[in-house]
Amino acid sequence: MKIQILGTGCPKCKKLAENAEAAAKTLGLEYTLEKVTDINEIMKFGVMMTPALAVDGDVKIVGKVPAAPEIEKMLK
Repeated sequence: MKIQILGTGCPKCKKLAENAEAAAKTLGLEYTLEKVTDINEIMKFGVMMTPALAVDGDVKIVGKVPAAPEIEKMLK
């Protein structure tokens, strides 16, 4: 599973990365975490507001930082 954090590295982006990693570890998933910080790459996802979370290239959340349990539901 490929988890991607789309954002420029702001505090919200970092928190989203922490929560996504915690969710994946709780579920015992094999994953890679990638931080996409290039604005042009982020726009290729169709994302206009950060932070955003993509799982295997599919955007799940835009513009907010959900708690780890909420992210777990998206990763299942």
